[in-house]
Amino acid sequence: MRSAGALGAGLALGAPALRALAAETYTLPIANGQRPLVRYPQKRPMIVVTSRPPQLETPWEVFNDGVVTPNDAFFVRYHLAGIPTNIDLDSYRITVKGKVASPLSLSVAALRQMDAVEYHAVNQCSGNSRGFFEPRVAGGQLGNGAMGNAKWRGVPLKAVLAKAGIQQGALQVKFDGLDVPVTTGTPDFVKALDVDHAMDGEVILAYAMNDTDLPMLNGYPVRLVVPGWYGTYWVKHLTEITVLDGVLNDYWMATAYRIPDNACACVPPGTAPAKAVPINRFNVRSFVTSVRDGDTIRAGMPITLRGIAFDGGYGIRDVAVSTDGGRTWTSAALGRELGKYSFREWQTTATLAAGTHEIRVRTINSIGQSQPAEALWNPAGYMRNVVETIRVRAA
Repeated sequence: MRSAGALGAGLALGAPALRALAAETYTLPIANGQRPLVRYPQKRPMIVVTSRPPQLETPWEVFNDGVVTPNDAFFVRYHLAGIPTNIDLDSYRITVKGKVASPLSLSVAALRQMDAVEYHAVNQCSGNSRGFFEPRVAGGQLGNGAMGNAKWRGVPLKAVLAKAGIQQGALQVKFDGLDVPVTTGTPDFVKALDVDHAMDGEVILAYAMNDTDLPMLNGYPVRLVVPGWYGTYWVKHLTEITVLDGVLNDYWMATAYRIPDNACACVPPGTAPAKAVPINRFNVRSFVTSVRDGDTIRAGMPITLRGIAFDGGYGIRDVAVSTDGGRTWTSAALGRELGKYSFREWQTTATLAAGTHEIRVRTINSIGQSQPAEALWNPAGYMRNVVETIRVRAA
């Protein structure tokens, strides 16, 4: 792998492309959870869900190291196997077309000359935690590591669209990247946002991640960042923005990535929803990161319990922790807020008597949303959120 720097010739992955350099195993806390642990270019050893296209999950221990996920540990999700492995910045362009007054062709250098914004935001795969669904559903059997929090820097999509001049009658904005299908009949991966959302000033064309270039596998050189919304909208290697006078009705909007059209995005297990809508904003979640299910800790000694919480951008109001299976709860101390779209660290102390204990964590955001006591279900395995439980033994 070689990199010519922020505005050099570009970035290439070594040949053969994306060859694993080392392999061990990692066991996720789900049924049939053993996975290869593999090092890909620009990545530390990651949990491999699939290799073609690459789906790489972050080892859980990373989330206890801090609220910002390092670039080399950030999860990877592709839908199509034809992914770019060599990008030349001299020829790379983002075109803006459709219902605009002045079509654009923007280089990365041109983007970097525009006024930039910077914020922390969580990117989470729609199917994060799918492997915990009961009954199980089809799709990548992910643990909880298909998420990450980074500091993103880029240009507001609103500014780019204003430069192009959106025309009257525009309804949606469509986004396409460099990944392509490798078999005939497979639909290209394209997503869309309503114009009002695209123009809200928060959606950005990001060219930096944690103060450096995006890793190739995370969308180099530019990706869409849609804070608070699931990662399916965060199009990587962005090359084409099209303003539409209608609603995109392709496979990836009209068939895939849809959830039951109700408040919980859920249906009774084994059933299908009467009506579905495209997946959109995160629900609220929280996790314990300092201990793992099945751990043994010292009885009678104070321990620090620590974890993370986040939601779709309303902000975290309270995190409560129970060490007795939910009978009593204690509010945890919240760490520094890096922004309403970021992970928020929490911390508390507990002293556990000898025996087995269920540690639970629940979160309330600023509009009163929390997690259900029992996990909800939908046929695609999306949007899991529940009061998480960790079972430990004190001895």
